[in-house]
Amino acid sequence: MPKNTTTPGHSPKLTKVHKFSIAGVATLGAAALAFSLVPGNGGTTTSDASVSSAKVAYSDQQIKDVKASVTDQLAGADLKTQDIAAKKKAVADAAAKKAADKKKAADTAAKKKAAAEAAAKKKASEARAKKAASRSSVRPQIETVAAKTYANNLDGWIRESLDIMAKKGIPGSYNGLYRNIMRESTGNPNAINGWDINAQNGVPSIGLLQVIKPTFDAYHVAGTAWSQYDPVANITAAANYAADRYGSIDNVNSAY
Repeated sequence: MPKNTTTPGHSPKLTKVHKFSIAGVATLGAAALAFSLVPGNGGTTTSDASVSSAKVAYSDQQIKDVKASVTDQLAGADLKTQDIAAKKKAVADAAAKKAADKKKAADTAAKKKAAAEAAAKKKASEARAKKAASRSSVRPQIETVAAKTYANNLDGWIRESLDIMAKKGIPGSYNGLYRNIMRESTGNPNAINGWDINAQNGVPSIGLLQVIKPTFDAYHVAGTAWSQYDPVANITAAANYAADRYGSIDNVNSAY
């Protein structure tokens, strides 16, 4: 028997035989582990064909990355579309506002123009009425024509009216008065128009020169009767109105 060379309290020394034995066991263990990891056909030699037919493993992370990339691209396209739509809407809104502002300005200008025209018309009307009233009140006292008489017919009425007109500064001639009287009433001081617009409004034209009551009252000449049927008062008031409106009764050649 060999001697026990182990000293108490110390580990035994490994001889070369021991070392080779341990290395052999480790090698066999690694081989066994490798064999257990080989598939069922691992005992056979693998060829290139068998390698290429093996399934390729894909990572979940790769799929997630692809999905994320596609989602980002779609989101970017959607934002671009929204941006284009927003710009188009902004242009349309600006055009609509410009059109509305233009219409508002045109309406305002039209209203101002209409107001100005109405004011001018009113002012002109007031001026005419004032001028006519001034003519009719030049001499408030009643004047009489001394030592002169007039025939009670159309010729006499015209001549008396002409004398009064001359004193009041109302223009007009015998011919202008006669011509308009014959057209309006054929010389009848009681003539009444019962069919025109004035008659429909309740103020018919009356007398030699067919004067309505409002006009007669506005242009009545002091010193004449307050009646549309009075020949001289009718002629003189009508001549006063024609002078204010047309410059003279001589300028009147139709309905006035």
